Amino acid sequence: MLNLLKRLWTIMKSPSSAAMGFILLIGFLGGVIFWGGFNTGMEATNTEAFCSSCHAPIVKEIKETIHYANRSGVRAICSDCHVPHNWTDKIIRKVQASKELVAFAMGTIDTEEKFRARRGYLANREWHRMKENDSQECRNCHEFDFMDFSEQGTRSRKPHSTALASGEKTCVDCHKGIAHRLPNMEGIEGW
Repeated sequence: MLNLLKRLWTIMKSPSSAAMGFILLIGFLGGVIFWGGFNTGMEATNTEAFCSSCHAPIVKEIKETIHYANRSGVRAICSDCHVPHNWTDKIIRKVQASKELVAFAMGTIDTEEKFRARRGYLANREWHRMKENDSQECRNCHEFDFMDFSEQGTRSRKPHSTALASGEKTCVDCHKGIAHRLPNMEGIEGW
């Protein structure tokens, strides 16, 4: 151990080694601080309080659904359904969602009336995103492989065991409005 410390001291005595060590230390500490700040920011934007600052009408609606209060006590919050859980997809979704922050700051959706006027467009865009990723966020909690079709009602059993199992459909095809009221889609392209 003493020998190792002596060798380390000899290396660090020379100006170029000391400078290199200092730069590496500063870089490491800077990286830790950046990562900690970045991760803290990511988690802060996944809270219900953050979401309700722009989407207050929708956050009120979820309180009336099975996703908010149920017999098992499992509660979903906004980010459970609207932010992918794996890291790469989460970053992509956060960049996409930054457009919503800009829209709010520019006054596009800063009042309940303006938000409701754009709600159909926003919902359609979200449903399209969820369709494209095979309802990944739904499947984080509702694992298709573990569904017991015999415990489901006849109305659910058939679509789950056929169209969903074959990949022909995904959760959002049938469950739009499961946690929110369906918006007025009149005049929305694709409807």
